[in-house]
Amino acid sequence: MIQLLDYSLVLGIAYLLTMAVIVLAVIQQRGDPTKTLAWTLFIALAPVVGLLFYVVLGKNYRRDKLLSRKEMSDQQQLALMMGLLSVNDDYLSWFPSSPSETHFRGIAQMLAHSNKTLPTRNNQVQLLTNATEKYTALFSAIEQAQDHIHLEYYIIKDDNIGNLLRDVLIRKAKQGVEVRLIYDYLGSWGLSKKYLRPLVDSGVQVYPFLPVKLSFFRSKINHRNHRKIVVVDGKVAFTGGINIADRYLNGLPEIGVWRDTHVQLMGDAVYWLQIVFLLDWYFVSKQSPSNVERYLPVHSVSQRHTVQIAASGPDSDWACIMQMYFAAINRSSVKLYIATPYFVPNESMLTALCAAALRGVDVRLLISERSDSSITQWASMSYIDTLLEAGVHVFLYSKGITHSKLLMADGEFCSVGTANMDVRSFEHNFEVNALFYDQQLTQKLEDTFLHDLQYSVEIDLEEWQKRPRRERFMENLSRLLAPML
Repeated sequence: MIQLLDYSLVLGIAYLLTMAVIVLAVIQQRGDPTKTLAWTLFIALAPVVGLLFYVVLGKNYRRDKLLSRKEMSDQQQLALMMGLLSVNDDYLSWFPSSPSETHFRGIAQMLAHSNKTLPTRNNQVQLLTNATEKYTALFSAIEQAQDHIHLEYYIIKDDNIGNLLRDVLIRKAKQGVEVRLIYDYLGSWGLSKKYLRPLVDSGVQVYPFLPVKLSFFRSKINHRNHRKIVVVDGKVAFTGGINIADRYLNGLPEIGVWRDTHVQLMGDAVYWLQIVFLLDWYFVSKQSPSNVERYLPVHSVSQRHTVQIAASGPDSDWACIMQMYFAAINRSSVKLYIATPYFVPNESMLTALCAAALRGVDVRLLISERSDSSITQWASMSYIDTLLEAGVHVFLYSKGITHSKLLMADGEFCSVGTANMDVRSFEHNFEVNALFYDQQLTQKLEDTFLHDLQYSVEIDLEEWQKRPRRERFMENLSRLLAPML
């Protein structure tokens, strides 16, 4: 009995020492205190599982060697490509001098410094408000390609739309068009050799982004390429929330229709999406395309929309897209409309939204009533009480799932892109958004937003607080995991 007690004492001491070392390691990450506390609690309550999850998902790899090398190579490649462009440093003169538009001009300045991307005004823009419009425009552009096609997607499925894309890429490659494709290894999990082999055999250059394979517990599993970029001949580009899968056309049986938004760009903004792609291509392939000038042709378009591309990821010291959202919320003075499928904000973003509503801004948030991720949905619901109490109008899209990632501020500034308003998009994923300093485009986007509200139910605070205790418990439990989602 005494010997058994001795063993128990030794094991207990070993456990406490191990926990102390782990907790100190978590604290040394110097991250968000809320996230640090959440991970510490998780590890304390479930040491083995908690530690494994922390190694895979929790550690701050923003300065990881692999990603640091990507940042360094990106800076070198960016400098080379920037030298080929006629960069206009006098972009601030493009903005009108009204007080509100001067406010949003500050976002352009911020991103020019942190993201190294400048706004351009020689642009033609087409908003694509569903998958049918997106795929029609995309396949039309690809069919007309004469020099190159660059594609980068988080999800590519081996289904009807996926096979249509594969077939047209094979056909264009056989015609002599240069085709490059990046797909995210985990987002496109299950994309088989049977799907990929005909592409490669036809001459399409294909690379996965951060393949995991046996390196399951390395940082790369947590950092995914959530971008959706297509550039054709350096003249037309696409980005937004729509991947390559039938669900975007047909919805999901258990959820309903899939509501999403994309954008087609022609003009000088294409340069910046092209550069984002080429930097990612260099990272995955270690190949720097020769004669880069051919990918950055001179543009001639009839419209003059001011557009800026914002790209973010864990390879940068600056969370540029999160900073853009935060600045737009804080600078809004009249109205602020936001649509996001997953709403898991950090404390700064939550405070900014509440502060905007409290100062009289008409803040409307559209999220889905049902989701393809239960735990994320529960976590999203846990924030609604706070938002409603501050005066934010929260709407649940009841027709299906709203997957659009939109922000519209004061009728003068808007964003369409790949980044959700959640911690994962802000800190872990590689994302890209197109920003428009433009009343006309913002109005069009607002019209689609208000149309979606017709298929939504606004939450009443008093009724919301009457929901079953089980729901509130699941929401509160999921919220503890919010910093990790």
